[in-house]
Amino acid sequence: MVKAVRVHQIGGPEVLTYEDIEVPSPGHGEVRIRQHAVGLNFIDTYFRTGLYKAPALPFIAGNEASGEVISTGPGVTNFHPGDRVAYYFNLGAYTSERNIPAEKLVKLPDMISYEQGAVLMLKGLTVFYLLHKTFKVEPGHRVLIHAAAGGIGLLACQWAKALGANVIGTVGSREKAELALSNGCDHVILYNEEDFVAQVKQISRNELCDVVYDGVGKTTFPGSLSCLRPRGLFVSFGNASGPVPPFSLQELNNHGSLFATRPKLNDYIPTRHELLEGADTLFSAVISGKLHVPIHHAYALKDAQKAHHDLESRVTVGASILRP
Repeated sequence: MVKAVRVHQIGGPEVLTYEDIEVPSPGHGEVRIRQHAVGLNFIDTYFRTGLYKAPALPFIAGNEASGEVISTGPGVTNFHPGDRVAYYFNLGAYTSERNIPAEKLVKLPDMISYEQGAVLMLKGLTVFYLLHKTFKVEPGHRVLIHAAAGGIGLLACQWAKALGANVIGTVGSREKAELALSNGCDHVILYNEEDFVAQVKQISRNELCDVVYDGVGKTTFPGSLSCLRPRGLFVSFGNASGPVPPFSLQELNNHGSLFATRPKLNDYIPTRHELLEGADTLFSAVISGKLHVPIHHAYALKDAQKAHHDLESRVTVGASILRP
């Protein structure tokens, strides 16, 4: 028996249940991992509340983690006991041990800690595809990043700056503003105190932004559209304040023939080749010093309820983990 956090019914943080589960021997193509760290993400709350539908109840929460291989199933040749690994995989991460398809694992470089690995696979790979695939950020681009002091936000600000962009971030407090400024933001807007659209216009001298990365959702839309130059790209990749409401395509026309997309990580790493391409690029950026990955909050796995409460209450900044 091992410890895990399961959801038996959708609801608030109180539905996260810390309990014993059995993990069978790994099947064909599977690897068993002893987990050292689990990433905490807003998407975990979406599954818990039912905004995103889990395949069945009960389910084990969590979508990214790192650990060491302790055994392998038939057909696995590229992983061995003792290997340090990390992964992104829909659900099942809030546990001390688990089986997972070997094709979903990547080997963790020695220079990257388990704690860093646990927050890089969902958050880091998301930033990789947002800045390199969804919109290829290049020198001179002006980008707006909402929730710039969050787990994805801090990585996105750093990487966008390293790519030569002019980075504008929005945050909810002065403490978060300082953090964003120290992680690549050229300008920070306090959205609780300032009109972020007016501030973007002032900062850019009305030239506006090439791309807006919006993981907040309901409360930042449609203001995000007003921050884009003609033919700019609105990237909606999260719902921290609730989903973006339905809107007319005419709105894109009204704001200057804009483009809009609602991407997700699974569609950017559907093959083993694309997963390894993203992971290699990401790990190289960390090892070279382009990306710094501090862990700002760490909770025991048994305290997952508190972790979710803090996350949804905007208490956390940067990357957070659970320790099995």
